[in-house]
Amino acid sequence: MKKNIQCLGIFILSFTAFLIIGFLTPTKWGYYSQADCTVSIQIYNGGIHTEIIVPVKNKYFDWNQYLPLTKIGREAASDYKYLSFGWGDRAFMLETPTSGSINPITGLKALIFPNPSTLQVEGYQIFFPNPETKCVKISGENYLRMVNFIKNTFQLDAGGNKIKISYGYDKNDSFYEAKDSYWIFRTCNDWTAEALRKAEVNTPLWSTLSSSIMFHLNSRCTGKEK
Repeated sequence: MKKNIQCLGIFILSFTAFLIIGFLTPTKWGYYSQADCTVSIQIYNGGIHTEIIVPVKNKYFDWNQYLPLTKIGREAASDYKYLSFGWGDRAFMLETPTSGSINPITGLKALIFPNPSTLQVEGYQIFFPNPETKCVKISGENYLRMVNFIKNTFQLDAGGNKIKISYGYDKNDSFYEAKDSYWIFRTCNDWTAEALRKAEVNTPLWSTLSSSIMFHLNSRCTGKEK
């Protein structure tokens, strides 16, 4: 019995050490700076969930041509300047408007079993930076790589159209059917990390926690976006 307890203790300590190392270890070592960083993107940390916020339009891409702004929210607004994208477990996101309304059973099912996913899109006329967001600048080429990753997340119907599940909790967001399954080995924050890696942004080896992603982001949002 004592030996079993010791083995369990060693396993827990080893696993914890593994997670800490993964949390602290970046995918890129040393000082890393992209050339021609002309696009500013924001990463929002909602505590357990991260989202990517991008400009609606710049010289590289116009989201309105791919996802008409008037179809995103209930009020058919066309003057959004920014869009946020957040991927996650469909049941969990549709049933959890705030972190205070988390259903433990839904949350546990989301982690243990592979489940259908959703992509939440939210529009903003104005975006106010806050302590829960970090801004990074990337090149136009890397921004397009990120854009293509996000576009490829949408599940399309036989006619090539995006499939809206429902409007969101606010007047300016909606949920869309998304590709891939959500579970503990691929969480919402892993999706964010994948998108960032497409744009050559530094991310942790273990990206399951939102705090691990924010820890490795270096804000370089100085100067104007072109």
